Amino acid sequence: MRVFGETLRALLSHWRQHPVQFFSVLTGLWLATSLLAGVQALNSQARDSYARASQLIGGEPQASLGTPGGATFPQQVFIDLRRAGWPVSPVLQGRLTLKGHEDQRLQLMGIEPVSLPAGSAVAGQALAIEQIVEFFSPPGRTWISPQTLQALGLREGEQPVSVSGTALPPLRAEADMAPGMLLVDIGFAQQILGLPDQLSRLLLPRDFSATLPDQFKGLLQLKSSAEENNLARLTESFHLNLDALGFLSFVVGLFIVHAAIGLALEQRRGLLRTLRACGVSARMLIACLTVELGGLALIGGLAGVVSGYLLASVLLPDVAASLRGLYGAEVAGQLSLSPWWWFSGVGLSLLGALLAGANSLWRAARLPLLALADPQAWHQAHARWLRRQGWVAGTAAVIALLALLRGDSLASGFVLMAALLLGAALALPVVLNSMLSLVLRRSRSVLGQWFVADCRQQLPALSLALMALLLALAANIGAGSMTAGFRQTFSDWLEQRLTAELYLNPQNPAQARELHTWLKQQPQLTAVLPNWQVAVQLQGWPADVFGVIDHPTYRQHWPLLEALGDKPWDRLASDDTLMLSEQLARRLKVRLGDHLTIPTPGGPWSPQIVGIYADYGNPKGHILLNADHLLRGWPQLTPNRFNLRIDPPSIPAFLTALQVRFNLDDSRIVDQARLKGWSTQVFERTFAATAALNSLTLCVAGVALFISLLTQSQSRLGQLAPLWALGVTRRQLMLLNLGQTWLLAVLTLVLALPLGIALAWCLNAVINVQAFGWRLPLQVFPLQLLQLLGLALLATLLASAWPLYSLYRTQPADLLRTFAHED
Repeated sequence: MRVFGETLRALLSHWRQHPVQFFSVLTGLWLATSLLAGVQALNSQARDSYARASQLIGGEPQASLGTPGGATFPQQVFIDLRRAGWPVSPVLQGRLTLKGHEDQRLQLMGIEPVSLPAGSAVAGQALAIEQIVEFFSPPGRTWISPQTLQALGLREGEQPVSVSGTALPPLRAEADMAPGMLLVDIGFAQQILGLPDQLSRLLLPRDFSATLPDQFKGLLQLKSSAEENNLARLTESFHLNLDALGFLSFVVGLFIVHAAIGLALEQRRGLLRTLRACGVSARMLIACLTVELGGLALIGGLAGVVSGYLLASVLLPDVAASLRGLYGAEVAGQLSLSPWWWFSGVGLSLLGALLAGANSLWRAARLPLLALADPQAWHQAHARWLRRQGWVAGTAAVIALLALLRGDSLASGFVLMAALLLGAALALPVVLNSMLSLVLRRSRSVLGQWFVADCRQQLPALSLALMALLLALAANIGAGSMTAGFRQTFSDWLEQRLTAELYLNPQNPAQARELHTWLKQQPQLTAVLPNWQVAVQLQGWPADVFGVIDHPTYRQHWPLLEALGDKPWDRLASDDTLMLSEQLARRLKVRLGDHLTIPTPGGPWSPQIVGIYADYGNPKGHILLNADHLLRGWPQLTPNRFNLRIDPPSIPAFLTALQVRFNLDDSRIVDQARLKGWSTQVFERTFAATAALNSLTLCVAGVALFISLLTQSQSRLGQLAPLWALGVTRRQLMLLNLGQTWLLAVLTLVLALPLGIALAWCLNAVINVQAFGWRLPLQVFPLQLLQLLGLALLATLLASAWPLYSLYRTQPADLLRTFAHED
């Protein structure tokens, strides 16, 4: 132990003499752990919210009865089913806005606690008789999560008022409540939502099975608990993409650690030789180096976990808004993480440090004792490693090709991207070395030959930083092209699809029938396009079936990706046919001309597919039918939405007449501009986290290059002093160094362009297809590429500024001192 302690002290003394290297190792571990831990915190928070939502009633999602279109139905249905022996429990659910909090829409759920299935838990707890009585006895209780209570700026016991003027029962915070959700007794919910004697669905025990009475078969349909729990499945792709960005940042950060550790071991060659000559065994030396690395990882990991928590807190609002807009998923606005997350973050840092330092430790263990004193030993070892690295890069390219040709899953898509990025990064030093060798053979001037040869000599120290820069640039080019292309495609798609000036959503079936009749009598409307909707399950995937009338608007403004024949809309109106969204067609593996089986109350129905269309941003499947065909399967359906074509000057008068006749709130009347603005906002918030992580990755790459240049600046004096002695001025030396850095950076940027475009193609044609079901056209934006390359060159200039300034300030005596110990 004494030998171990003294050896460790000797090794640690290096960091006192080279604080920049110590800072670089800690920075790499800190950045790597911070970005990955932040992403894991975001995903952990979201999944915890999903779990609370799914366990709000019953501990697990219950089976339920509801209308096919999701509309409310009369409370009398519940009474009739209870009398028929069905153990149903009523639920009413709707959106609610509180006065003073118009920017936050909450979910209000009303339950009837007395009739809940036996053994049911509410918000993770079994209700005692006192709680049940307190729940429905005036003034009642409104259960709310502590995070939502804090976000609203309210306190327990308060009775907030909805925008309709109805006061809620007193608030009570419950730890296991889902975020963004309010839970009250169903009697209070009917008053607050303005839906007297109306229900949303009826809960059933999970193991209950019986045949629905005939009088309810057209009105209600049974949904199993598996069908109700689609949220985690639908959002998995979103979280997987965040994980991929987090791991990419983690790898880039580890490059910094790898480069710093390798340089530190190279600079400690003399110390390692002395320790070995003093009797320290190779095993003891490697053990001390491992303990040293573990201590650094522990410090960097703790800093990374703390900053990852802060990063996740900053990005959480954008991620929550994305999940709410895309999937209707409510995520708590404040982080609440388990102790396991904190320990796992530190564990990731330890694992990352081991991975980053393993190669350097292995090389140190394998170098002979005398080779430690050989200045060329490490360069020779690097040359051998470079050859192996080329073989590994080739193997990664083969794996990427096999994943492209044989893969048919999201996992294979990520294998393709990982192998492509890994192969390109490993191949970069090999390619740069070959290109510089070619230029060196063609160079004629002595200074030019030194310039290129010295570039090659710097590759071992700078290769990892350049690999990090390559990966960061490729990720930014790929993600930037995908995002910009998606934005343009999405905007064009919205312009084509959102053609109606007004969108009207009735409150219930009775109002829908009355609206249908009244709207047809309004002369200012140029077209009334009712929309019927029913939710189904197709091979385990949730899908919405929409019925529309035959109207020229759909032919003109509903673009098709593929169509069967010349007149698909005519066939949709007359034949037993359907159209479906691109993502649903891919998930079900169906093509034009196939017959798709749809379950209906009267039995399976198999219309033919005559069209496939884009439906960007929709996590569910989308099917389009003629309304007459849809109503044959579901005759009880009423329109759930009306798309209204009207001249803009006539809108105010029409809305006034509509409000006088039906007294609809603003949430049920949406104009085209408002809907487009909301959709665009959801899009921008969705990619806000992605853009932030991409920017951070590029910053990490810049830090890696800066640290690599800074740590090798002192060791470079040995190469620069002979030039100075031959008459090259310090200003010329500085310009030569800048030229070398820019040459390597520009070559890396040139190689990053095709890699980034290939990555964008993978994201559009493979990852998007497997994750979301739609394929985007590959679009390249030259101005965006030039801007990104300009930023990368600026980052390179900033990274080399301080080392160049230090070289410019170097005194002649320092340059002469490099010859003092020459043999």
